Amino acid sequence: MGQWHCISDGKQYGPIDEQTLQSWIAEGRLKVTDLIWREGMAEWQPVSNFPQFRAVAGSIPPVMRSSGRFVPPCTGGTNGTTPVLEITASAHAALKGRWGLPIGFCFLLGLINFVISMIPNLGSIISLFVTGAFTFGAAVFFLTFIRGGQPQLGDMFDGFKIYGKTLGAYLLMALYIFLWLLLLIIPGIIASLAYSQTFFILVDHPDMRVTEALRRSWRMMKGHKWRLFCLQLWISLLSILCIFTLFIGLLWLVPYFHASLAKFYEDLHPPLNQAVAA
Repeated sequence: MGQWHCISDGKQYGPIDEQTLQSWIAEGRLKVTDLIWREGMAEWQPVSNFPQFRAVAGSIPPVMRSSGRFVPPCTGGTNGTTPVLEITASAHAALKGRWGLPIGFCFLLGLINFVISMIPNLGSIISLFVTGAFTFGAAVFFLTFIRGGQPQLGDMFDGFKIYGKTLGAYLLMALYIFLWLLLLIIPGIIASLAYSQTFFILVDHPDMRVTEALRRSWRMMKGHKWRLFCLQLWISLLSILCIFTLFIGLLWLVPYFHASLAKFYEDLHPPLNQAVAA
């Protein structure tokens, strides 16, 4: 059978025998989206690709799939060393020839949020309680998209499958950012950048507690807040140009922005070969 190696939470383990690997999966130590490898395989593959391990894993948490499809796992980044313009160029390349679905997704999501905001007296309150779920859904869609999966419009509602967690994440983020804003505008901006990866993290780790996802985002963004600020500034400058298109250009700019954020998150991870050598 050969000895297996696995990667979980950015750490590599092995060699281990198949029985041990199965027990780790059964215990939840390894998730169906974690990568495994053994001699003779051309590349690392997720646990879900192997029927004998899927059977051990049992039922798949609904949040990790949309219409029965897994969100593909991260295949590694550069530890956040890629220049911002290269990240946005990579996002543009991923969208090339595939603009239709992301544009439709962002338009529909924007339309839903607009309709909610227009509800008399209740719009802002409803928005408070659904923004977290929709933010999670957008993270599911665009991570699936840039990882080469098959996203669907229904992905935007995935956050309601774990509504308590997505609501809690959004409210805690808002609270922490508000508390930092009490120290002036700049600390608030820094906090918003620090917690920016929370929903992406929850997509990859749906069983993680919200507070741990917030802490992990804070750790991931150490030394990278300025890069994300520059990315957001670049998109803001492009949005000004949309004025000359009567804002029609936003149909392309918004999915470009979301794809760039997903690429930024991917780039924060260590290279796959680095994780293997760890």
